[in-house]
Amino acid sequence: MEHVGEHEMCCVSDQMYCVERRVYNEGTLQGLLHRKQTASQPLNQKIAHFCRCSSKKAKSVLFSFLPIFKWLPKYPVKEYLPGDLVSGISTGVMQLPQGLAYALLAALPPVFGLYSSFYPVFLYTFFGTSRHISIGTFAVISLMIGGVAVREAPDEMFDIMDANSTNATDPETFRARDDARVKVAVAVTLLTGIIQLSLGLLRFGFVAIYLTEPLVRGFTTAAAVHVFTSQLKYLLGIKTKRFSGPLSCLYSLIAVFSNITQTNVAALVVGLVCMVLLLSGKEMNDRFKKKLPVPVPMEIIVVVIGTGVSAGMGLSETYGVDVVGTIPKGLRPPEIPDIRLISAVFVDAIAIAIVGFSMTISMAKIFALKHGYTVDGNQELIALGICNSVGSFFQTFAITCSMSRSLVQESTGGKTQVAGTLSSIMVLLVIVAIGYLFEPLPQAVLAAIVMVNLKGMFKQFGDIAHFWRTSKIELAIWIVAFLASVFLGLDYGLLTAVGFALITIVYRTQRPQYRILGQIPDTDIYCGVEDYEEVKECPGIKIFQANSSLYFANSDLYVSALKKKTGVDACAILAAKKKAEKRHAKELKQLHKNKKKTVLELARDDAENNGKQEVPKDKMSVNGKFSAAEAAMQNSSPDELEHFMKPGVNVHSIILDLSPVNFVDSVGVKTLKSIIKEYEDIGISVYLAGCNGSVMDNLVRLQFFDKPARRDLLFPSIHDAVLTSHLKVISGSQTPVDAESCMPELREQN
Repeated sequence: MEHVGEHEMCCVSDQMYCVERRVYNEGTLQGLLHRKQTASQPLNQKIAHFCRCSSKKAKSVLFSFLPIFKWLPKYPVKEYLPGDLVSGISTGVMQLPQGLAYALLAALPPVFGLYSSFYPVFLYTFFGTSRHISIGTFAVISLMIGGVAVREAPDEMFDIMDANSTNATDPETFRARDDARVKVAVAVTLLTGIIQLSLGLLRFGFVAIYLTEPLVRGFTTAAAVHVFTSQLKYLLGIKTKRFSGPLSCLYSLIAVFSNITQTNVAALVVGLVCMVLLLSGKEMNDRFKKKLPVPVPMEIIVVVIGTGVSAGMGLSETYGVDVVGTIPKGLRPPEIPDIRLISAVFVDAIAIAIVGFSMTISMAKIFALKHGYTVDGNQELIALGICNSVGSFFQTFAITCSMSRSLVQESTGGKTQVAGTLSSIMVLLVIVAIGYLFEPLPQAVLAAIVMVNLKGMFKQFGDIAHFWRTSKIELAIWIVAFLASVFLGLDYGLLTAVGFALITIVYRTQRPQYRILGQIPDTDIYCGVEDYEEVKECPGIKIFQANSSLYFANSDLYVSALKKKTGVDACAILAAKKKAEKRHAKELKQLHKNKKKTVLELARDDAENNGKQEVPKDKMSVNGKFSAAEAAMQNSSPDELEHFMKPGVNVHSIILDLSPVNFVDSVGVKTLKSIIKEYEDIGISVYLAGCNGSVMDNLVRLQFFDKPARRDLLFPSIHDAVLTSHLKVISGSQTPVDAESCMPELREQN
């Protein structure tokens, strides 16, 4: 590498090319670049432009709001229809038992699970942008709905105190309770849909980013614990009340084990046999998924077998096994939700809306990345909002994407949303034609289906070991999300987990990594000197880097780390210099006094030897001794402080690498100004390097360049700043400063 004036010549011998350019700073760049002048439009013009309508704009808005108009006209029937047909049938076969089972989680009659598996799925075909996810009932959302329904319409409200209560066997009492809970679930669903639709129209699809992967996985694992606990009573055939709110999981376990002696053996046997069949079927599907054209539909097989056995053996009448019960034939007419309940379920609706969207967009992005297309987060919010809000008028409860069904829909050859439409049609046929056949189905079978589907969620306990190896902070987020959701309930647990995740963001910005950079020899590349053996610091230059933005929360930490890493504390050195100057002045004064006294004594001695003649004080001189001493005193200056400093590492420049910085606020700008001034006072130049466009805009807007000379302190790269610093030292315009010169005084201060 060769330096020529302000030019640099870099030669790479193996590539045989050279690069020669000037050394630039912000000041010299201003002469080459001219910022574009963009005049901002007045607000009324912006509104007018937004409201202006044209055929092209109307078409764009229509296609954006109804994505089906984009892909359906181009649908290749011969290529896509066979896969969509097989996928739709396979997914529909799963929709049926899961809809019935997840309705129990929502504390609703099973038929409402079928409604929720038809209307929203059909609507998503028109408004959704993902081609592979399966919309419908999902365990986590169903459980959250059930918690709200039980809280707002508890058993005590209808005098259903326990299994031995007089009213406990009264069908009218149960019907009144179920009707009340349906109203609560429908109100929550309507409000959830309105929230999602509003967020989508306001382009707030980014809200899901605050639900990080560790948070979602910890939350869903806790939800799996809640779901498993809530299904124990159905598996054992025990009649206990359903709990909601903080510690509900613990109360449910206590209630189940307190009544363990009342276990219905027939229900337990049916449930365990179904679990064995389901687990065996899932294992077979996983092992032979490449050889099987479609997965074996074990869930519908188990439902059919369980229904047949229950009807043939009379399990309900003979053994007291709880069954699904009445399933009305046909669809119910639309009904306006009870809006009086909205104020009581508002917070729950927010949590359900965000969790539901998070589940949907995460799975949608996975499949979109795999198959090479894009999904629109805002349109997904709109789609979910329409599915929930419109569906609530037909007595559905909140829905989202199901992970298990989505995997089946994608793996069986599904290509577009047509597969979802076909699955919803299958559910419709069951509702209007053969739904009554499932009335003898034991609830223990549905509990077995729910529990087995939790297998994937329980595998997420393995995240603890993974995050322990990779990131302790993400492990903390996972554990907090899990424990808070288990003990405080899913709604308060989610809020707690989100709050903790935000705190970790603040913690990370206040605990960034600080490094001193050095140069890889014969290159313009700079890396951490503590990371690589080959990297060496530039003589007399300290290059400081922090991997975070500079703002009010970490500005003090930034300054402290700068002092510690560079070993140069400007304030302490200034204070030490002042103290040394005072001490030196005091010593000079004392020395002057002692010298004067000595000269006076010598003059008197000479006078005595010469006849004891008095010599005037202002004319005392002994062979020039007094004049020489006095001249020495007069020529002394504070610069003699160097005699009190021991040799150290010379530093003449500090370069602040701002390339990792995303933004700077007013406190950060004041901090930079203070750093520049303090180090200039002790003779050290401070340069800024690598500012991106947004940081430059911040500096301009916050008046960092109130002094034009500050533009000469900014450089587009570290290497430009290093070369400029070297050139200044070579030209003699800058003198290195001893960074450890004031160590005696600094030790005294400490």
